[in-house]
Amino acid sequence: MATESYATIADVEALWRPLTASEYERAEALLPIVSDSLRQEAKNIGRDLDQMIEDGDVLTSVVKSVTVDVVARALMTPTNEAPMSQMSQSALGYSVSGTFLVPGGGLFIKKSELARLGLRRQRIGVIELYERHACGYPCGTASADTNGN
Repeated sequence: MATESYATIADVEALWRPLTASEYERAEALLPIVSDSLRQEAKNIGRDLDQMIEDGDVLTSVVKSVTVDVVARALMTPTNEAPMSQMSQSALGYSVSGTFLVPGGGLFIKKSELARLGLRRQRIGVIELYERHACGYPCGTASADTNGN
């Protein structure tokens, strides 16, 4: 089953910046992977992202934007050296420290991006800690009438 990417190379260049030849090839390979990753994130919570897009006209541009953001982040990750987002060096003490951009490497989608797509909503659940009486009140609490019913 062939699925369509949520963004194109033209979208990446329009929303981010013009690509070099090597970036163009990587972006071309990344677009369907990112799109399928977003579909899987939606599927993990019981949603169908393609159906959500069909149901709402605004979500189309949001999905395109998120796809471009993820592809751009992946393109900024160097492939020939350690992907550091922050690095510091010292001279005489020979000290080097840094923070990796993507620990373990690979593609990642931020929680904020999932939230933009409506795939990261918090849900509140209720756990009943006490057994309920026939009157509807939990055990150990005062009931509505004073006769103990």
